[in-house]
Amino acid sequence: MSDPGVPTPTGAIQAQPPQHWEADVLLLDGGTAHIRPIQPEDARALEEFYARVSDRSKYYRFFAPRPKLSARELALFTRVDHTKRIAFVLELAGLIIAVGRFDVVEPGEAEVAFLVEDRHQGRGIAQILLEHLAQAGRERGVRRFTADVLPDNKRMIATFEAAGYQVMGGVEDGVMTLGFDIDPTTTALGVMQDREHRAEAAAIAQFLAARSVAVIGASRRKDSIGEALVRNLVAGDFRGRVYVVNPAAESMRGLPAYASVVEIPDEVDLAIVAVPAEAVQDVVLDCAAKGVKGLVVISSGFAETGDEGRQRQRKLVGLARSYGLRIIGPNCLGVINTDPMVSINASLSRTMPARGRAGFFCQSGALGSAILDKVNARGLGLSTFVSAGNRADVSGNDLLQYWEEDESTEVVLLYMESMGNPRKFSRIARRVSRTKPIVAVRAGRTTQGVPMGHQVRTSTTPPGAVDAMFRQAGVIQVDTLEEMFDVAQVLAHQPMPAGRRVAIVGNSDAIGLLARDAAASSGLVISQQTDLGASASAADFEAALLQATESDDVDAVVAVWIPPLNASAAGPATALATVARKSSKPIVSTFLGEKGVPSQLRVADVDGGAAGRGSVPSYPAVESAVRALAHAVDYAVWRRLPQHEVAELQVAPEVARSLVDQVVEPGSRGRNLDYAESRDLLAAYGITLWPSVAVDTVEDAIAAGSDLGWDVVLKATADRFRQRPDLVHSWRQIRDATEMQHAWAMLRGRVEQPDEAAFVVQPTAPQGVPVSISAEEDALFGPVISFGIAGPVSELLGDRSWRIPPLSVNDARAMTREIKGSPMLFGYRGSDIADVDAVEDLLLRVARLKNDLPQVHSIVLPLVLAGREGASVLASSIRVQPVTDARVDWFTRRLNPLPGDTLH
Repeated sequence: MSDPGVPTPTGAIQAQPPQHWEADVLLLDGGTAHIRPIQPEDARALEEFYARVSDRSKYYRFFAPRPKLSARELALFTRVDHTKRIAFVLELAGLIIAVGRFDVVEPGEAEVAFLVEDRHQGRGIAQILLEHLAQAGRERGVRRFTADVLPDNKRMIATFEAAGYQVMGGVEDGVMTLGFDIDPTTTALGVMQDREHRAEAAAIAQFLAARSVAVIGASRRKDSIGEALVRNLVAGDFRGRVYVVNPAAESMRGLPAYASVVEIPDEVDLAIVAVPAEAVQDVVLDCAAKGVKGLVVISSGFAETGDEGRQRQRKLVGLARSYGLRIIGPNCLGVINTDPMVSINASLSRTMPARGRAGFFCQSGALGSAILDKVNARGLGLSTFVSAGNRADVSGNDLLQYWEEDESTEVVLLYMESMGNPRKFSRIARRVSRTKPIVAVRAGRTTQGVPMGHQVRTSTTPPGAVDAMFRQAGVIQVDTLEEMFDVAQVLAHQPMPAGRRVAIVGNSDAIGLLARDAAASSGLVISQQTDLGASASAADFEAALLQATESDDVDAVVAVWIPPLNASAAGPATALATVARKSSKPIVSTFLGEKGVPSQLRVADVDGGAAGRGSVPSYPAVESAVRALAHAVDYAVWRRLPQHEVAELQVAPEVARSLVDQVVEPGSRGRNLDYAESRDLLAAYGITLWPSVAVDTVEDAIAAGSDLGWDVVLKATADRFRQRPDLVHSWRQIRDATEMQHAWAMLRGRVEQPDEAAFVVQPTAPQGVPVSISAEEDALFGPVISFGIAGPVSELLGDRSWRIPPLSVNDARAMTREIKGSPMLFGYRGSDIADVDAVEDLLLRVARLKNDLPQVHSIVLPLVLAGREGASVLASSIRVQPVTDARVDWFTRRLNPLPGDTLH
């Protein structure tokens, strides 16, 4: 629907900007701000902003003294057409703190300029404005920016150079003119993602490294939420200052009470909020006035309660961000940092976990306390713990950014009840997993259910695709919390395995057999098995363990010790602990049937934590020990793969984009491409679509066969005939007009409703294994690509592999090999080996096409013949349509949008 717009100073109509141009953004120091297109109503605010800017900054912007803006200039700057003249303002606490704009000077080229309020310079604001202006420019057909800068304006020159673009420039008449293409290059995207990482990590550090905490809603009533928060902070030996806010009290636990956070005489880094939901917004305003950096909202009564609470939650987050604050929660348990220099337990849990190497993120407040109890019972220990509750703002993605750089965290544990932005999670997790293992439990894995309070977009992607995304990112996905802790014990205390070869050493033949079966079913290879018998001594046990760990044929050891009656476990425990301390290979055990890290098998931690490196984890069941080890082995194998090896593909995305733009009309619902359009689109990505001529009559079919040089196929291509196993819809090896007449008559007699059969004539293709490739746009995941053997059997059994673009070479290789039907590609029962390299190349090209062009809603290659040499694409079905939810967050940093679905 067209918008009448508003008149510009010249009387022209000003179009309304796209909604996605407005967003909350995160600055380099972890604070938030709001970016949006400028409007005529901003004239007064712009004038006030300009008055706060220093004369020096004004001079750098206009190259001459300009103390104030005239009424004409204010009108000119605030009235833009959002097409050839675009401007964004950045707001904080209702005030404009920066302006960025561009004006098209010739087709495809625009001049860009910025002005940032002096006290906010150095926060990465100009870079954010540049990112959003560049994206808006690309959407309006601008491909190049120029900027006039004074040579001594080093900060602005550095902004352009640091953006990752190829900046060229020269000096004329004392002014430096810079120019650069704004295509999102790999370098530019890398720079943007690095800034995103720094900003999100800084935001989390404000919570976990706070030096002063105010508990708002503190209470003297025993066992109340407010009383528990203060008690846990004090009992946890917090190294900073604790302030209590309660207008009805003078003191609490020996601490003075304040009526409001504003009355606290010192700085406050973090506020823990435990007031009724209706009062939380007032608390946000007080905290903003005080300069608080972050809020942990323990209070319930938000999205988990229904529509009214959901609206209250959106208003809460919007208000907090507008004042530069981030929120953990609401409806959460709180946060913990066991660093002895911080020692903060800003949560409802009485349990302060021991110092450890694992960082834990969960969403459920109810499960949080149980999780902490399990951690302590196992002797695991944590570095940090965050319960995000409804995760209205801060999410697991933010924690991944923080933990990537946190030297205290070596293992990441995630309990995920929903995923707001799985595409971003995949991108971050791929990077983090290269240095730190991530172990995840995903609730609702089969049903894809979402708890109350968690809003996510509806996804049509099957569970198998989500599992594939985790594998693609190197994430260790397990089914239960118990299994998560099983795996964490190996990763936190033992070395990384070098391979799949396992030795089993123990004094129980029966348990050794169980271990052998479990290893075989988990993909491990038994290279040694030593059964010492029930009469074995501690010395025998130690000798066998040493032999196993020192063998070149062993990568890991499973140790089993079940003591005979009335025998002491001290000797075997010492033997196992001694060998483990010296070994560079991981050892897991079933020792006395204990769970966790038994005290006898612990190595003292240099930082005073629960258990040090070299401690041996124990499992009540040997199968659990083997499965945990197998997960560690799979992760180690993944980590040794080349880091996201990207194929060098000769593609022409601009040509493809132009083709799509000619088909997609604003306001239309989109349509399927015809053969010629599909052929040209695929050709832009180096994919050859097999010749195909649509025919309505026998005369058309004869003419098509002649034009194609005969040896052709006549077939019906209507949807109801696709992948028919009886091949009733096709007639092969037609060599002349007589055979075509016969084939035409026979096929029309066979098929139902022949006038709607959509007959085509094609050259006969080389023989090969029939495979299919599809890529679709999912509302939650973005582009998703899948692969499988073509045909109804694979479809019925769900035998397909899935990935989230962008694809690496290794991703494509895995896709062709992990389906159950993969032997058909590799010479099954004496058949020809298919050109799998050609199939993988095709996968990479389809993934690249779908990743580049969100307007391509779906692309299906239902029949590809993988022959001995090459892969022939016999058919395609491609649908294009206008993008209603542009994937612009690829090229601009933004926090989750508040109206509607959450995405963060």
